[in-house]
Amino acid sequence: MIDTDLTSKLSGRPAISMAGLLGAVWGISGASFLLGSCIYRLTPVVRATFSQPLHWYHWLALLITIILMAYYEGYRGFQKGFSPRVAARARHLAQHPHPLHLLLGPLFCIGYFHTTRRRQTAVIGITTGIILLVLLVRLIDQPWRGIIDAGVIVGMLWGLASLLAFSYLAFTQADFDHSPELPD
Repeated sequence: MIDTDLTSKLSGRPAISMAGLLGAVWGISGASFLLGSCIYRLTPVVRATFSQPLHWYHWLALLITIILMAYYEGYRGFQKGFSPRVAARARHLAQHPHPLHLLLGPLFCIGYFHTTRRRQTAVIGITTGIILLVLLVRLIDQPWRGIIDAGVIVGMLWGLASLLAFSYLAFTQADFDHSPELPD
């Protein structure tokens, strides 16, 4: 068994309690489940797209959509912003467990509360925007809806992979330097 007090003294990091570790796992798992459930729910819509004949312009739109969503949603949105922040907040939760933060681990890690006013506004605004876009895309007929959703799936897969990778790094690297964006 590892002496957590000695380990924390050697690494210069606060000790991680079992409650904190469980809260961090709960937070990361909840955020991962959110992404995974979106991928799961959109997959049949995308599959239905390929059950009908597609013209060259459909294929071109699909290619462009996938490239744009991979870059803007996957790389810029998830890899550069969301994923490192969620991992940093999970690490903070593991090192500084608070009962409410542990209970609402996924919401804490995503940044719905106990964050800067700017980040909280951004998270709520992005969530609202996503809900509105989902409702609007549902009104679009096939194959266009499936083409858009294929790009969304690529972005979400990128996001899920980057979330898991950053979470691993947050708990294995002492110099993980991404900000959890906590309030002052």
